[in-house]
Amino acid sequence: MVEVLALLVDRLQTPIGELLIVADRDGKLRTIDWTDHEARMRQLLDRYYGKGAYTLQSARDPGGLTSAMRAYFKGDIGAIDRLPIDESAGTAFQRSVWRALRRIPKGKTISYAELAKRIGKPKAVRAAGLANGQNPISIVVPCHRVIGSNGTLTGYGGGLPRKKWLLEHEGALAAKLF
Repeated sequence: MVEVLALLVDRLQTPIGELLIVADRDGKLRTIDWTDHEARMRQLLDRYYGKGAYTLQSARDPGGLTSAMRAYFKGDIGAIDRLPIDESAGTAFQRSVWRALRRIPKGKTISYAELAKRIGKPKAVRAAGLANGQNPISIVVPCHRVIGSNGTLTGYGGGLPRKKWLLEHEGALAAKLF
């Protein structure tokens, strides 16, 4: 009999929408996504763990992850650097990209070309971009810190307005005052 993975899910209101935080029973983060993209989140969970091979159960602050994300949104940008994540999802290539994302310092951005170089595959820019887009743990594995080579904000699963807000929040972009 195949064991079903019990995942715990909490919700957090943020300045840019409601966030779903999904952890395993060991308190490791499995996925984060916006509630308006919950269907995409479930597709990723199905892909990485198998359709019907996991359950989602409501839980308050699993492993302290919700509290840490709340701290991040209140200004403690480093709070996401300390969160334990499960690294079993994805291919070996995707995991190498996701590890490189976690090494981008807060308040900094890099290009997709730089990301490919950092994983030792300078010609795999497009593949690195695709792996970036398949990242199940947005914000904590900071895919939003990757921008176009010309400095433009490109591609973010939560939408470009959220990407812009996150980069401004982290000090990587100057906030426009109107």
